[in-house]
Amino acid sequence: MINRRFLRVKVMQALYSYFQSGSTDLAKAEKEMFQQIEKVYELYVYLLVLLTDIHHAATLVIEDHKNKRLPTKEDLNPNTKFIDNPILVNLTQSPSLKKEVANRKVSWQNDMDMVRKLFSEIRNGEDYKTYQASGENSPKEDKKFLELMIRNHIADNQLLEFWLEEKNIYWTDDIFLVLTTVLKTIEAADDSGKVTLSALYKDPEDDKLFARTLFTKCIAYNHEAEEMISAKTQNWEIERIAFLDVLLMKMALSEVLYLPNIPIKVSLNEYIEIAKQYSTPKSKIFINGILDKAVAELKESGKIQKTGRGLLES
Repeated sequence: MINRRFLRVKVMQALYSYFQSGSTDLAKAEKEMFQQIEKVYELYVYLLVLLTDIHHAATLVIEDHKNKRLPTKEDLNPNTKFIDNPILVNLTQSPSLKKEVANRKVSWQNDMDMVRKLFSEIRNGEDYKTYQASGENSPKEDKKFLELMIRNHIADNQLLEFWLEEKNIYWTDDIFLVLTTVLKTIEAADDSGKVTLSALYKDPEDDKLFARTLFTKCIAYNHEAEEMISAKTQNWEIERIAFLDVLLMKMALSEVLYLPNIPIKVSLNEYIEIAKQYSTPKSKIFINGILDKAVAELKESGKIQKTGRGLLES
């Protein structure tokens, strides 16, 4: 689910909070960082449960129509294609999802008005009407409809954005990755509709070690990195440079020095890409220029030690 760039972003957020707070409790800050990473998986579970609750809302609408005082023929013999969607049915019954829901105490119970509004919007949309009327029943069509439903009614939904902001300040940043993972989960469903939940880490031990090392080494190397950056910004006092730009450069230098199995070029490119997304439009050029000078100096001094063949120059 999460990749190395995403882990770098989470470390960046944790370091930003640590340095801005003036805290010296490294163990507490590290624990909070991993809790925020775990929160990403909680959002994944929330969105899967949202799908099951939309499915439940659809079922309730059908039951309500059947129980009208004067139900129509259509009310008594409804089109159940949506609620019979095998992926939604399997997701609702999934033991692994139920386990995650129980462990993480995930529920939309207090936000059912939003769930009902979402289903109403979905039901009135052209994708839903086309799906219901197609007369086709195939795993491909079921997956395609759910993909359209997520892209057109859940992604960029204003109500959901407000909900995300209230729940967790970082979830608006995390939503793209999580929705992508939800879509992959649906796409990977077998022909019976059975789904397998994605794991949070690709390699838990290695990924956690990467995040922990980057976090702790950046703090330990902070003053030395700051002096090096300051020496390379001749016309700027370091206090005048955007704090996030300085932090990204510190992280890049820490990664180059203390994560020996990652190629230098990969590390530098990653932080330039992160700067494009999280900092100012000109930051990538500025950061690239300073890091090139700093890494050249570190190479010349012999301080960079890479364990893989060719990693020093790559």
